[in-house]
Amino acid sequence: MRFLLDAEQAEFGRTLDRLLGAADTPTVIRAWSSGDHGPGRALWERLGGTGVFALGVPEAFDGAGFLPVELALSYVELGRHGVPGPVVETAAVARLLGCLPEVAKEWLPQIASGDAVVSLGVDSSYVLDADSADAVFVVSGDELRLASGGHGPLLPSADPARRLYAPADGGTLLARGPDVQDAAARAVDLASFLTAAQSLGVGLSLLHRTVEYVTQRTQFGVPIGSFQAVKHRLADALTGLEFARPLVFGAALSLAPGDIAAAKVATGEASYAAARAALQLHGAIGYTQELDLSLWLRKARPLRDAWGTPAACRARVLGG
Repeated sequence: MRFLLDAEQAEFGRTLDRLLGAADTPTVIRAWSSGDHGPGRALWERLGGTGVFALGVPEAFDGAGFLPVELALSYVELGRHGVPGPVVETAAVARLLGCLPEVAKEWLPQIASGDAVVSLGVDSSYVLDADSADAVFVVSGDELRLASGGHGPLLPSADPARRLYAPADGGTLLARGPDVQDAAARAVDLASFLTAAQSLGVGLSLLHRTVEYVTQRTQFGVPIGSFQAVKHRLADALTGLEFARPLVFGAALSLAPGDIAAAKVATGEASYAAARAALQLHGAIGYTQELDLSLWLRKARPLRDAWGTPAACRARVLGG
């Protein structure tokens, strides 16, 4: 299959790239990591103005309909620029509520416009960014609840910008029954798919930053990027990412669970490989928090495991 974006889709991607490139996302990420959500919320509102969050909301609730290719394109850019916050979870909530129209009316228009930041836990031990969310939806078994009374304690996280909280007990029961389970399964599939797209963006950013570094860093009077071993390491990272890219857009076309799982494995592993290469080729400076590279290095592994570990996704592929 040969997949090409049309002119409108390509321009949408360029628009997001320009917006995020001018947003000083490293400063936003560092603020978010420290618990200061102001810059992140301001960026969220700007993204809402571009229609990013409307892409997963039905038209009946002021959205653009469900457009998985455009969603994939958007989330690659969100990952490439390191946008913090529950961006995946907000889209997953839109998918969940879109399948449960009786409880959708209050939140979906706010999600579509970017006015609401929401998070989601599905039979999970944590909820992402519960401290910054306007609402936290929790699915346990066949029950959907709107968490109330705050959230549990902050949990350890490899990426400080991924602030993990124990889900709060109780909350308002919104729906119960097999429809909730079916809707939750669709939401989890979308979360896995968008995390794959986000991982691809993180890997592309890591590779780009490393290529820039090795063309500037010199040793023995020449750029280290001219060394054969360095070229091979970067070529391997590029190959992994470029093989993963069509799996993401193939999954966008089919939305088959097996295709989503395959994309999740490929992007997660490729991004993690790009992170290892970036760290090795930057040397000791790669460990420093002052270097912006560290903000992306710390994303690759958590995203690889979020919404479907490699082992779980491989099992899903093998199981059809």
